[in-house]
Amino acid sequence: MDRLHNPDPILARLKALHPRLIDLSLGRIERLLAALGNPERKLPPVVHVAGTNGKGSVVAYLAAMTRAAGLRAHVYTSPHLVRFNERIVVAGEQIDDAALSEYLERCETANAGEPITFFEITTAAAFLAFAERPAEIALLEVGLGGRLDATNVIARPALTAITPVSIDHTQYLGDTLKQIAFEKAGILKPGVPAVIGPQEPEALAAIESRARDVGAPLIHAVAADVATPLPGSHQRINAGIALACARALKTPRLDARGIAQARWPGRLQHLKRGPLVDALRGNTALWLDGGHNPAAAAVLADWIAAQPGATDIVVGMLNTKDAGKFLAALKPHVRHIRTVAVPDEENSLTAEQLAALTGDAKPRASVAAAIGDLAPHGGARVLICGSLYLAGHVLRDNG
Repeated sequence: MDRLHNPDPILARLKALHPRLIDLSLGRIERLLAALGNPERKLPPVVHVAGTNGKGSVVAYLAAMTRAAGLRAHVYTSPHLVRFNERIVVAGEQIDDAALSEYLERCETANAGEPITFFEITTAAAFLAFAERPAEIALLEVGLGGRLDATNVIARPALTAITPVSIDHTQYLGDTLKQIAFEKAGILKPGVPAVIGPQEPEALAAIESRARDVGAPLIHAVAADVATPLPGSHQRINAGIALACARALKTPRLDARGIAQARWPGRLQHLKRGPLVDALRGNTALWLDGGHNPAAAAVLADWIAAQPGATDIVVGMLNTKDAGKFLAALKPHVRHIRTVAVPDEENSLTAEQLAALTGDAKPRASVAAAIGDLAPHGGARVLICGSLYLAGHVLRDNG
């Protein structure tokens, strides 16, 4: 949630305002929002979404249903893939550069040089933008965790939701499902309904305990029996959570048919053009996914196992992720593995480090080199995976 492609001078300056890009706390964001006149209190009804995997997909489905109903949605997500502007959608339109610069400058002025993290000040900018434009709903994706995430300053959202919880970000959230689920459940609010996706028993127990403590009624979502535009059986779960949210909001115009319009790049995305596609031979398809934890790997493994023909993978990962478990889940289902470093990421594993975690993997200098190496082998598909940051670079460089 803290990375930028090609930051302009304003964003580069903002990144330097705090020594840590991630420092979970609410005190700094609350102080800044107060200096801005508390724009978070002037938003339309808020749906606040936490979880490990699937948060962005749930938001994408809800945004699609909102558009299909002729309603306007503010949407805040992270990280971006190609441009920072992707994170802030104001009344259905991605924020433009001029408006983004204006809101960030106003936040920087109000912050008056006090310590602030990059995510906190950009969250404040999003709330300021949302408060000044009318919309019927605001969809907020938690950046990291929930309890101490900068988005968790909405005193009374219309609805909260928690997608399936799994092990990730252990350096910030704890190394057990119970600890991580406790942090995610920190978004639950007294009297506010909470839609809960399928959970492991340990995670569910932590969420239910928190719900009892704060008095939040739970709505248990199940997989939807609808066709989803995003591939993978897991998307039926995400769509089910979104549909349960739509029902809980009691907005009759939010119809399941709107799900068909959802788009969410970098999540099992079939790339159909560009130099990387051109580098493959014959009928080999190129796919891209930003999943980066063992739970995401399990989803990818299921998807690969259900596809006909051979699959090769190109993997790049950060050293903050459990790369060994990620690769172990995929290896039985793939033919060839090529590893790469994630460009411009100081926390990236080197291609050689990643290859050393599993047998038969070969390190390569770039995604293009890996694709070129795999092209002569043919096969049904090549999947690039392991990092949303890698996915962003592929989308940018592949046009």
